[in-house]
Amino acid sequence: MSSWAVIQQSLPMFEKGFQLTLWLSFVGIIGSIIVGIIVSLLQYFKVPVLHQVASIYVEVSRNTPLLIQLFFLYYAFPVIGIKFGAELCGIIGLIFLGGSYMAEGFTGGFNGVFKGQLESGKAIGLSRWQLARYIVFPQGFSLSVPAMAANVIFLIKETSIFTVIAIPELTNTALDLIGMYYRSNEYLLVLVVGYAIILIPLSIILTLLEKRVRYGSFGN
Repeated sequence: MSSWAVIQQSLPMFEKGFQLTLWLSFVGIIGSIIVGIIVSLLQYFKVPVLHQVASIYVEVSRNTPLLIQLFFLYYAFPVIGIKFGAELCGIIGLIFLGGSYMAEGFTGGFNGVFKGQLESGKAIGLSRWQLARYIVFPQGFSLSVPAMAANVIFLIKETSIFTVIAIPELTNTALDLIGMYYRSNEYLLVLVVGYAIILIPLSIILTLLEKRVRYGSFGN
């Protein structure tokens, strides 16, 4: 059978893996951004107790591989009676890891906000919530865009690790097909093209977004 025929036959399976990779990435990234914003604000304003909890979470998450986190969620939790499906484990793991990286990026952005504006806000009686809403978050978020963009690409690449808990995303689809039909070159080529279709346009969009933020084009 020709290489093109092999590739053509595998496309329906890769299409399903492609869609699943997009879905898991989307949910994981949105969850990571939400967790990252909350954690970074807790750290920025040094909220009692929660500030320490957030710091511990960031250290644990950033210093353990996603592979280990997935094994723990998928294999260790059922021992104590908590069982998640493979896809849910993947999403939780991606958010747990991504949230800490996003938090570090947002913290850097929030710390870049001019302190004089905070002092002015306090002087006119703004609460912490109001300072965060009207001063820290809008400016800090813009400053965080480059770090957030890098983390988005990083998290999409990390979905390839989901193969260890048998989630049929792109990488696992390729490995399954190679194991069944021993056509490594063809299936690896489709795998590379699949990730390129996701990552190259996204990288271009994020680069343009970074440039708009850098040159202050928003709102112009």
